[in-house]
Amino acid sequence: MGEADHVFKSFGETRALVDVSLDVRAAECHALVGRNGAGKSTLVSLFTGLGRPDRGAIQLAGEATPSLADRGAWLARVACVYQRSMMVPSLTVAENVFLNRRMAGEGALINWRQLRSEAHALMLEWGFDLDVDQEAATLTVEQRQIVEIARALSIGARFLILDEPTAALEKAAVDRLFERVRRLREGGVGVLYISHHLEEIYEICDRVSVLRDGEMVLSGPVSNIRQAELVAAMVGTAPPRRATEIEAVETHGALGETRLQVRDLTVYSRSGSVAGVSLSVRSGECAGLVGLRGSGSATVADAVVGLVRPRSGTILINGSAVEPGQVHSTLHRGVGYVPQDRHARGFAPQLGVDENLTLALLDRLSRRLGIVSYRERTATARRQIEQLQIVARSLDQPVSSLSGGNQQKVVVGRALAPDPNVLVAVNPTVGVDVASKEALLDAIGRARDHGVAVLMVSDDFEDLRVCTRLLVMVRGRIAGEFKQPPWDRQRLIAAIEGFEVAV
Repeated sequence: MGEADHVFKSFGETRALVDVSLDVRAAECHALVGRNGAGKSTLVSLFTGLGRPDRGAIQLAGEATPSLADRGAWLARVACVYQRSMMVPSLTVAENVFLNRRMAGEGALINWRQLRSEAHALMLEWGFDLDVDQEAATLTVEQRQIVEIARALSIGARFLILDEPTAALEKAAVDRLFERVRRLREGGVGVLYISHHLEEIYEICDRVSVLRDGEMVLSGPVSNIRQAELVAAMVGTAPPRRATEIEAVETHGALGETRLQVRDLTVYSRSGSVAGVSLSVRSGECAGLVGLRGSGSATVADAVVGLVRPRSGTILINGSAVEPGQVHSTLHRGVGYVPQDRHARGFAPQLGVDENLTLALLDRLSRRLGIVSYRERTATARRQIEQLQIVARSLDQPVSSLSGGNQQKVVVGRALAPDPNVLVAVNPTVGVDVASKEALLDAIGRARDHGVAVLMVSDDFEDLRVCTRLLVMVRGRIAGEFKQPPWDRQRLIAAIEGFEVAV
């Protein structure tokens, strides 16, 4: 299906790929793993015709690749479903499916009835009865993935690349995705599966290859490679600290006064409505708010930072009520925010690392006539870069050109730079590698130990290691609380699924 043969690729002095060979066979799911910056994105760009190797060769279906300008030929051979949706939000499902494509017998005018009919038949072929007149902006993450996969395969591609496909999916949706991947394999499609969730590799993949610093350091059948060996290959040293269970955290100092209070919060939101939610977070603690997608956990976070306006209820920061639905006012009250989607809300992509890290400090760094002190901005940015181990070639490197893990570090660094009283973090380690996850969680843990009240919204159990207690949300309400770690995974999962009330 797809093969890289002794591929080299450099960007200036940076060697992105060094003598990399990898092949994806028909009817197999081949995992590609590695830390952020290991070279995975570069290899994908070569497989999808977004670049050419400096040396070596790429083959698709046993043939040399077409010219980079012939996008139609590339789409007929290989398709990639990225972590970030590539659909046009304002167009319908049917319009997205046939975007930039001519239907058989189509003249100057579009036959809209035929377009909708064929799009619907395509959805049904892949077991998904979806309203093809629905705007893409209203689709769930799972639905967008289905449309993109169906579109790709309808063009004729038999080599499919899935880039972090489960990063924003709940467990039931992950199971459905895996079932579709198995169906694709049975149909002879070769799948290159990229994921930071190593447990998924052992569930769905046949073979696994590990990139580290641009080199292929391990490759073989999944059944022959232990997870500890896989992690060691990724990081290049002994495996970092990994929780095998959700254990107690070591905190430093007693809890202080209440920094965040939410009283009888009711919100109606597309992302998940909540009704009568009350909680509080004290200085020096990290309260984990956990629940399935749509449970309302992320909606509570959005309400706290002012992204949604509550129907009723009160939010207090340091004992004083905040004006609902006013992000600027909330942040100025000492709230730091790590959003779930770093691309949409996390950073200004074309600004440099230093500018992004200090965006929340402009008032503090400004002098007469609103001129920002370059010296202070640089000093502040360097501190955050050092503490979070951000890898960038310079302070003014655009954040859009960083690896995903380093982008997320910039987002967390920007939230922590003003020394907030309250930190609201939503899935702060989503889509990052093992080492980046450790650095991010360590930074949040340090903030907690220095007296910040942290509200952590996450469905990743590894994130919960820095929490001092957990609040479980089910269908818009807090179903219970886990007060004393370590927490039993089975009981926690049962509570999240609504089968058991945690006390």
